[in-house]
Amino acid sequence: MTVNVPGRPMTADLVRHGGADAHGGADAHGGADAHGGADTRFGADAAQGEKPWSPGRERGPSPRQGDRLRPLSRRQIEDRFEDLGDLYEETSGGTRAGTRSRAEFLRRLAGDVRRPGFTLLIAENTTLTACAYGFPVHGADPWWQGCDTRLPRTVRGLAVTGGLFAVSGIVVPPRVRTHYQDRDWNLARRLQRRLLDDHAPALGVTLVPATDTETLTAYRAWGWRDVVAEARDPRPSAGACRVLLLGR
Repeated sequence: MTVNVPGRPMTADLVRHGGADAHGGADAHGGADAHGGADTRFGADAAQGEKPWSPGRERGPSPRQGDRLRPLSRRQIEDRFEDLGDLYEETSGGTRAGTRSRAEFLRRLAGDVRRPGFTLLIAENTTLTACAYGFPVHGADPWWQGCDTRLPRTVRGLAVTGGLFAVSGIVVPPRVRTHYQDRDWNLARRLQRRLLDDHAPALGVTLVPATDTETLTAYRAWGWRDVVAEARDPRPSAGACRVLLLGR
């Protein structure tokens, strides 16, 4: 699942969505849909600051075989470009719910890779299972194109000072989008948290088309919150993008 697309600023107006019964993530039997994990995540992820899973912290299936998260250098991204395209196809087009083709995904990724501060994380066990990526974004960045609402003053201030990190894509298996989304070991949550931890103290930000209800539902379940924008028109246009924020 992919989106172009961070905690809650102290003075920003955010609207809470989703609920306690929204879940997403892992299978106890492992494989591509088994995420987090008490047995395998300590070596790579705990060293990077992730909190290890423990039975006392979470309720639900125990993800015994976790995916290891690690960043790729730009050279490594080039070497695995086709693998990332395969991953996008295998996960039904990512956060755009399959509306973008493999070619368009790779084209957009190639453009994002050239941005200063770009970071791409992959998740893998025996194979590549997921990825997430993004870059710092500023107020005048063309990335905001398509957001036809006026951002709250607090968010605009963060954009000016470099306090926002655009999570441009989260590509995960479908089950991660629909099962156990509120668990710490949900793979999407692990990926987005690691991205923001690596770029602290920036908040995460993403843009999602207002009509893309599947993506909006998944992101809200993963902890993203809608920004209450100062709309130029109280009726959003068909092409309007929702602005979502996420903290670490």
